[in-house]
Amino acid sequence: MTIAEPLTGGQLSAASPARGAQGQTALAPGSVLHTANAGMIVERTAQVRNEFHSEARVFARELAEHINTTQEGVASVFLYEETFGVKDRIHWLIHLKSMDAYDTLVRMGDSDEAYRALFGKQRIAPERGGGTWSRMFLDGSLSETVMLPQFWGMYGTKVDGELERSTDVYLSEDADVDLPPARAQTTQSDEELLHSANAGILLHRTAEILYDYRSEARQFAREAAQVINDNLAGEATVLVYEDAFGPMDRIHWLIHMRSLSTYRSLMRLHVRDEGAREIFFRERAPEKGGGGTWARMFTQGSFLDTALTPHHWGLYATAKPDPA
Repeated sequence: MTIAEPLTGGQLSAASPARGAQGQTALAPGSVLHTANAGMIVERTAQVRNEFHSEARVFARELAEHINTTQEGVASVFLYEETFGVKDRIHWLIHLKSMDAYDTLVRMGDSDEAYRALFGKQRIAPERGGGTWSRMFLDGSLSETVMLPQFWGMYGTKVDGELERSTDVYLSEDADVDLPPARAQTTQSDEELLHSANAGILLHRTAEILYDYRSEARQFAREAAQVINDNLAGEATVLVYEDAFGPMDRIHWLIHMRSLSTYRSLMRLHVRDEGAREIFFRERAPEKGGGGTWARMFTQGSFLDTALTPHHWGLYATAKPDPA
């Protein structure tokens, strides 16, 4: 199997010092699904055993590219590494056109012999005990998080009585209407837009909302994203998602950055821009007793940031796949 790996990937390859995940696939940028145009995202994580540092990544990339090339327009998969977190924990972002597309991936296990062969292939040298993919990961370490693009009125929340009635989900008579992709959350141009295929670094931020502030917290989440999108277009794009099957009212911000140095621009924005600062100091729900800013709306200690680097061959001193 040929596994694409140009020097840089994505639409920003000429200017960005970091490699985007687009470089992992042979498909053209216009043919892939990513965080801005997907209808559902499944984040799958797994912990690699230290002794199979390289072999596990070869398997992970082969699996992703097989899905990319056989399910074009249905699903796209990119591989990421934790930038500063747990070493050798890898993340697949599985971008699906819609929730219905998950059935297609499930059926691959029965109908796609090449897909099945990826799991049955002997990947570990006999002198090291032999074995398939399952030896390369810690038992019980595989987990999945399902994220849906946030839209106004989602999960019975309120905005202003108008925004939630302006979405395609509300207006459409079709019960099977697709959820609006996260691209609808920002007015950034296509040339400025950063997403999981072309960003140099992807910062995944999660937080759990207190039930009493379900509506207000979502408004804050979108406002906090929008102020970055409006002020740092071309450097950063923030898209908001909801947890579909995990903890109730867990929100996800996916902060797509041109490179790690963009983080400095984010910090500077929130120090120097009065509009950005006002979002965080505004009294948001005084009628619910005692007033308070955004800080009252989330479970204490629930905010978590995970920085993700798109995988490329040689990253963290891993070996490249055998060209044969």
